[in-house]
Amino acid sequence: MEQLQRYKVRCTLTFGDIYPQIMVWLIVIFLSLASAIALMGANRPVYALAIVGLILVLSLPFLLFTFVTTLLNHVEFTADEEETFPQSAGNVPPTVAEAM
Repeated sequence: MEQLQRYKVRCTLTFGDIYPQIMVWLIVIFLSLASAIALMGANRPVYALAIVGLILVLSLPFLLFTFVTTLLNHVEFTADEEETFPQSAGNVPPTVAEAM
């Protein structure tokens, strides 16, 4: 009979993995704010708000994409070699059976 195998899910993500992404995004935000302040001084407040909004709207999807792909690259599935149990509808894994 076919044996089912247990897997452990482990996330190895650390702050150092996303730190450069956060720094780049902060640089983008500060540059957009600097351009907005420059346009505010040039008596163009509508353009200033439009530029900040456009940069935020365009940069957020890239930020989310990099965060999600970085997270998914640090998720590990490892086979648990300690115990396997037969596949059947009435069979309960030993850890659940012991708890009852």
